[in-house]
Amino acid sequence: MREPEYKYTIEIFWSEEDGCFIACVPDLENCAAWGASYEEALAQAHLAVQADLISRRVFGESIPEPRQRVLAQQSMG
Repeated sequence: MREPEYKYTIEIFWSEEDGCFIACVPDLENCAAWGASYEEALAQAHLAVQADLISRRVFGESIPEPRQRVLAQQSMG
C-alpha cells in the first residue's frame, strides 16, 4: 500500500531579527525551519515536514490533512 502524498503550505519570510529566512508550515504545529537563502529555508522545511510526519507515525498521532489556502486577488491596473 502506497503512502499518501501530503502537500502542505509553506510560508517563508525574512526575519531581520534572526538574519535569515524562516519557513513555517501552518498545518503542522511547531513545524518550521530556517535558511540563509529562500531556497535553503524551503529545502529545510521539506525535511522538517518529513521528520514531523515520521514522528507522528511512530507515536501513533494523527496526520492533519493539508488545508486549502486561497490567495487574495490583487487588482492589476
